[in-house]
Amino acid sequence: MLVAIDGPVGAGKSTVARAVAQRLGFTYLDTGAMYRCVALAAIDDESADRVRPVAELQIDFAGDAVMLDHADVTAAIRTPEVSQRASQVATDVAVREALVERQRKLTARGDWVAEGRDIGTVVRPDAELKVFLTASDEERAARRAAQTGRPVAEELADLRERDERDRTREASPLRRADDAVEVDTTGLPFDAVVERIAALVEEARA
Repeated sequence: MLVAIDGPVGAGKSTVARAVAQRLGFTYLDTGAMYRCVALAAIDDESADRVRPVAELQIDFAGDAVMLDHADVTAAIRTPEVSQRASQVATDVAVREALVERQRKLTARGDWVAEGRDIGTVVRPDAELKVFLTASDEERAARRAAQTGRPVAEELADLRERDERDRTREASPLRRADDAVEVDTTGLPFDAVVERIAALVEEARA
C-alpha cells in the first residue's frame, strides 16, 4: 500500500509522514530530500567546475539519515541556500523525470508513506490513499522559522516565493489530486494530525 502525502513547504509533511509510517509500520520516503540532495550536489559542483548528471548521484536513506554519495547530508540539505536551490532544480524536467523514475521503483512493492509535492498526481497517481496536507501561510512560516532560526517575516517571504514557483512550474506543478483528502493542520496538535491520517489509512484498507 502507498500513502501519498503532498502539500506546500512548511505544511509539516516530513514530520507527519515519518510519524504516520512509524505508527503503521510502513517505510517512509522523503522525496523532497532527494531534490535537496541534487541541489546540494549542484552547489558543490559549481566550486568543482563540473556538473554531474542525476544518474551519477548516489542517494540513500539510512533510518532518519539522508546519504549523498555515502556521506551523511541530513543537516546540510536543510540550509536556506539548499532549500531555495532545491525549489529551482525541481523545475528542471530532466531532474524531475530521473527522480520520479527512482521514486516509482522504490514504492513499487511493500507499504510506504511517501511525501512530496507530486506523489499523488505524478509519481503514483494510483496510490491507495492520497492526502494533501496544508496550513496557513503564517503558521507554515512560523514552523520554518523555528527550524532555521531565521525571522518569521523572511521565512514567510521565502515560502510564498517557493509556493508560486511550485504552482507555476511546467513540470509537475504543485496541486491537490482530485481524489486527495485535504487535511488543514492549522492549529491542530501534531498527534491529532497523525491519528487523522492513520484513521484514513484504516478506512482505505477496509
